[in-house]
Amino acid sequence: NLCPFPSSRVSAPLAPLRAPCRWGSQFNVPPSAQFVARPVGVCSMMKLPMQASAEGLDAAFVGVPLDTGTSNRPGARFGPRQIRAESVMVRRYNASTGAAPFDSLQVADIGDVNVNLYNLPDSCRLIRESYQKIVASGCVPLTLGKDPTSPCRATASPHGPVGLVHVDAHTDTGDRALGEKIYHGTPFRRCVEEGLLDCSRVVQIGIRGSSYDPDPYKYCQDQGFRVVPAEECWRKSLVPLMGEVRTQMGDKPVYISFDIDGLDPAYAPGTGTPEIAGLTPVQALEIIRGCKGLNIVGCDLVEVAPMYDVSGNTALLGANLLFEMLCILPGVKTR
Repeated sequence: NLCPFPSSRVSAPLAPLRAPCRWGSQFNVPPSAQFVARPVGVCSMMKLPMQASAEGLDAAFVGVPLDTGTSNRPGARFGPRQIRAESVMVRRYNASTGAAPFDSLQVADIGDVNVNLYNLPDSCRLIRESYQKIVASGCVPLTLGKDPTSPCRATASPHGPVGLVHVDAHTDTGDRALGEKIYHGTPFRRCVEEGLLDCSRVVQIGIRGSSYDPDPYKYCQDQGFRVVPAEECWRKSLVPLMGEVRTQMGDKPVYISFDIDGLDPAYAPGTGTPEIAGLTPVQALEIIRGCKGLNIVGCDLVEVAPMYDVSGNTALLGANLLFEMLCILPGVKTR
């Protein structure tokens, strides 16, 4: 019998798949396309089981389908759905690094935060409250979504000020736009103001683009952030940089925020605020894999707007980068 499901589930092949790990526990496992057709079933991240809450999980994928604070092209509210759809190509093991996250951690998709599309401050409240529950359960959130402000806020709260590895074309440290203090260009200034970041342990990688200010990095540098412009990343491996970042972060809690527009739009056109001359997918992998060993307490992959990329490649990249984040979480074993 080649069916991977226990006999009690053969009559219901869309049921969640669990398989024994080498320690004898039961862990959720992405089903193999050798046995379950990729288009079959509910569209969850990596076809993992859906769960109503983070209780009992070590890590959870959670969507934040919101683009109300976008200043340019809207559409990121559809990002989580498309990332999940493209994630059917992501398999159980990381053949490059040897990471076996599903042999080590209990992981599920816990769905989306029910945001208020008509009220951005209220959405921030709903996101913050949802993430407080996730973090309180001892689960590490991996966010598919938009503005990282509220996930970062809620994740940082129980840990005290956290370090930040931020990959982006933009610093996201603006103060106001059109009179508003909450939009997608302000999250990390708000985090600084609320004391959520350990500013001596913040690194921003891939920053680039034109500016309204003659000294666009001054605020970040005044706070003590390390800013790595995209020009410093061109035509080189980022492995040496990440060695320095690991030393800078130490063993204290770290949050990873990855905006897909940190990548060059040649690789990731499906985003709301594209900037030319960005990072490559190889460099993205070097950055995330370079965070292995850090005390990671939360991650996000934001700003995927699928309607600007009919190929689906931007969401495919996003799905793979989220898998890479899962693979570097504390407690993940290698085979």
